[in-house]
Amino acid sequence: MHEKELIRNFCIIAHIDHGKSTLADRFIEKAHLVDQRKMQNQMLDNMDIERERGITIKSQAITLPYTASDGKTYTLNLVDTPGHVDFSYEVSRAISSCEGAILVIDATQGVQAQTLSNMYMAIEHDLEILPVINKIDMPAADVEAVRRQIDKDLGLDGDEALAVSAKMGIGIDELFEAIVKRFPSPKGSPDEPLQALIFDSHYDAYRGAIVHVRVINGRLRKGMKIRFMSSGAVHDVEEVSLFKIDQSCPTDMLSAGEVGYCIAGIKTVRDVRVGDTITEDERPAASALAGFKEIKPVVFSSIYPMDAAEYDDLKESLEKLMLNDASLVCEKDSSLALGFGFRCGFLGLLHLEIIQERLEREFDQSIIMTAPSVRYKIAMQGGATEFIDNPSQYPDPSRIDSAEEPYIKAQIITPTAYIGNLTSLCLGKRGVQKSFTYLDEKRVELVFEMPLAEVLFDFYDKLKSTSRGYASFDYEVTEYRPTDLAKLDFLINGDPVDALSMMVFRQGAYDRARKVCERLQKNIPRQQYKVAIQGAIGGQIIARETVNPVRKDVLAKCYGGDITRKRKLLEKQKEGKKRMKMVGNIELGQDAFLAVLRTDEDED
Repeated sequence: MHEKELIRNFCIIAHIDHGKSTLADRFIEKAHLVDQRKMQNQMLDNMDIERERGITIKSQAITLPYTASDGKTYTLNLVDTPGHVDFSYEVSRAISSCEGAILVIDATQGVQAQTLSNMYMAIEHDLEILPVINKIDMPAADVEAVRRQIDKDLGLDGDEALAVSAKMGIGIDELFEAIVKRFPSPKGSPDEPLQALIFDSHYDAYRGAIVHVRVINGRLRKGMKIRFMSSGAVHDVEEVSLFKIDQSCPTDMLSAGEVGYCIAGIKTVRDVRVGDTITEDERPAASALAGFKEIKPVVFSSIYPMDAAEYDDLKESLEKLMLNDASLVCEKDSSLALGFGFRCGFLGLLHLEIIQERLEREFDQSIIMTAPSVRYKIAMQGGATEFIDNPSQYPDPSRIDSAEEPYIKAQIITPTAYIGNLTSLCLGKRGVQKSFTYLDEKRVELVFEMPLAEVLFDFYDKLKSTSRGYASFDYEVTEYRPTDLAKLDFLINGDPVDALSMMVFRQGAYDRARKVCERLQKNIPRQQYKVAIQGAIGGQIIARETVNPVRKDVLAKCYGGDITRKRKLLEKQKEGKKRMKMVGNIELGQDAFLAVLRTDEDED
């Protein structure tokens, strides 16, 4: 057990790609937790996807010992957080387990959209904020300009910001000292009844659900009977441990203020809910902790197994994934074309892509995902109101009185050179400009209100390519507004495929239908008869493409004779193709469904 006065719990927050993971690497290196030969970049990012994409997806905790200049040895509990807006829920949970936050700002890019968003989140939780200017070794670094931005944009003291280079290791010792001096020690009493907040968890095939906890009051000991306050489930604690890299660090107990994990033989993953409170069964706490704000997904898609026999495996995999990713929401779904599956809610399109990759890599699942959609508000003629995110639930248009779609407030911070192109991009997505603010002589903040559905497919990619990667983007869902909504169906040889249906803005339906039909034409294998691909709204066909047949040369053996003989063979073939078309069924592979998900830029 560590003295509470010698514990510091803090997290690293920043905009994406400002150097959080590299800074965490230097902390680990200075604390000598890993042999120098085993040291590698992104030590806390333990998923292959994170290393390949160079982004942090999961918050990761680590306990660092540090001997300060006053001769005392402190226990530093560090949480490295993601930077992308789609993983902001990970950041909010990490912040709730800390007393301090290191706010990293890139010396070459300055304050960005997600920098502001994460700082406000830390202020809501009353965290002590320590601004750090990173990448001072870069030729384009302008430390003094960033200090002025910290003063003006963030309202913090720019002169107190520490200048470091996480890559070169410059200023790390001074940062360690500042953590010890400026961050407060945790509150709470070890003598009170146990209250431990579950801020994360993951599944181990041999030991069951492993629960990440921050002990607020009391002590969590090995052998103790604990109770989950939301479900009432009771378990025996088999092991409590601090966070170390690639190894466990078992301890006798975790006391008030400490962060670690506990193993209690929890085989049913439904028993563990992020935000729940753990207490002692014999001496329970009077009330549960506040927990976390309930997450509201903004993007919805259905997931189906490639083989219907793998439905139970997919269900189990999703349950384990939800244990590790609390922002994923799932419920059962079914489709005439694809059978039984799950309707899932995501925080954004990147979140959807990551979940798809994790299911395929970590759980070896072969899946098909339908086109993403947002949740629409439908007012029926009888006065009832329905929320619909699945095209299969779309009611008869004659019964609909009006429809509304979610709008977002989009905040874009960009260099002045790209103002015109980004404004055109947003206006093309039905955006309305609300404000235009010069942050300094080089940077501008643009605020637009636009439909969330327009941001889903290719907005973020186009934003980055238009601004050459310099613009930053953050958004929040604000309200529902009236829209002209239509259900767009796709027919293969006259038969509708419900898994391809989507809800779209009526005026943009023609372009969307034409693009999807073109993509399907390229991805549906040729048959021995024509395959018609049609996009339709109700009974009206608005787009069509045809997959031409593969043709057998029936005249190959007809080396002579009259033309009537050849015509007879061709007519016979034509009659046979008619019969084939009547009974022919097309097999749609995963490529056909993925083609609908692709952005416009993938075609170029």
